[in-house]
Amino acid sequence: MSKIKALFFDLDGTLIDSEKFHFDCWNTFLCPYNVQIDFKDWLSNYAGIPLPKNAKTIIDRYKIDEDLDGFIDRREKVTFEGFRTTDIRLMPHALEFVQFAYEKGLTLAVVTASPKLDVEAVFERNGLAKYFSLFITRSDVIKSKPDPESYNLCVERLGLQKDECLVFEDTINGVKSALAAGLTCYAIQNNVRAHQKLRVADELFLSFANAKEFMMQKALI
Repeated sequence: MSKIKALFFDLDGTLIDSEKFHFDCWNTFLCPYNVQIDFKDWLSNYAGIPLPKNAKTIIDRYKIDEDLDGFIDRREKVTFEGFRTTDIRLMPHALEFVQFAYEKGLTLAVVTASPKLDVEAVFERNGLAKYFSLFITRSDVIKSKPDPESYNLCVERLGLQKDECLVFEDTINGVKSALAAGLTCYAIQNNVRAHQKLRVADELFLSFANAKEFMMQKALI
């Protein structure tokens, strides 16, 4: 791999520690339907999957008599309000890694299956927007992850070659999206139980600290 010029980051579970936040949002939202999702079930079947697809799965699985579009719209409002009013922790070593890459002169972008309003709310609170040149959200594409459209769009808008870009993801859908776009993808996942699924990634690390050490040894940055 040649020396890279740009780093692309997934958001939920990669840059921000939001999986528990999304899990809690779903259970709060589903309470009136007498539905509760177990956290292990959430991690296995819902984490890393775009909200509209999860909404369809939940409606079908629990036989909820609701219009899908309205269900999605109301659920997304819960997420937006939560992001607007809640400080979401960053993943371990994420801030140091982002600052390090930025100071090295790399172009940084966020590529996420979250909608634009949620992403803006998150970055308005955490103050990290200044480090990133581009945000590609679910609102920018027709097909979200695991489809490669979002990553292809990111490369196109930045005017780079694909071998100059490196992706960081934490779920199998995200990794599949990056690989399908022909990009090198590193998985960052501190939950070792998820590592078996993520072995399709080009490299697999427990944290950004490990990824940074590897990249410096390989003179990639």
